[in-house]
Amino acid sequence: MERGAHAVKEMGMAVELAFQEMGAGPPVIILHGLFGSKRNWTSIARQLAVTHRVVSVDLRNHGESPWDSRHDYPSLAADVALVLEQQVGRPAAVIGHSMGGKAAMVLALTRPDLVERLVVVDIPPAESIGTQDVFIRAMRQVPLATLAQRTEVGTLLSEAIPDPAIRGFLLTNLVAGPGGLSWAINLDTLAREFDTIRGFPDMTAAQPCGKPALFLLGGRSDYVQPRHHAQIHRLFPAAKIEVIPEAGHWVHAEAPAGFLAAVQRFLAV
Repeated sequence: MERGAHAVKEMGMAVELAFQEMGAGPPVIILHGLFGSKRNWTSIARQLAVTHRVVSVDLRNHGESPWDSRHDYPSLAADVALVLEQQVGRPAAVIGHSMGGKAAMVLALTRPDLVERLVVVDIPPAESIGTQDVFIRAMRQVPLATLAQRTEVGTLLSEAIPDPAIRGFLLTNLVAGPGGLSWAINLDTLAREFDTIRGFPDMTAAQPCGKPALFLLGGRSDYVQPRHHAQIHRLFPAAKIEVIPEAGHWVHAEAPAGFLAAVQRFLAV
């Protein structure tokens, strides 16, 4: 099942997210990272769906979900809460990568009634490192109106983004329609809100979330540093931190077998 369209909303309220679901059993909801979409998680979702009802969403300003002028973590968490209330109807295990992991953490801290357990993939509850604003600038500079082929877009991105794997990932956001090529992500809002995306809300007044939590890190990633562990355990006192040595920041894509095994172990407890 999928829903959603690029209706631009200006009010600071929850938006109805596009989603797809598969399988049956205890619910799991998957939240992608910046520049991602529910489609990037299809393989993982299909394998988890053997034992669970898996709901993968497009977060606001991504994929098939509405565009909105706001892009902060309380808003993202409110959108996911709406899916859980209207479509799932019970607390779920929430898996979130990077930006989606921050949204998942804010959801767990503000609406613990909706979260049964939490998997946070390679992101801390703190300001993140990273230069992904370079990707936004490069994508905005591509003159899509003058181009007809995906390969042309890739060539123009190659100077600013030399890594072909990253370019290929970004190009999954390129869609062809009657008016030609366009980006399926709201680059203008993401550029304006990039510091907010890289940051994390002040949760010092929040009650810690005692639900089971797994922080799954890539051994070749430096997004989560040892200094972040104390904050993880303060906000999520039941958290376990596990490292997949062969993975970088995109743990689920770079080490899918190890990622899936760790998540399945955690969900089975």
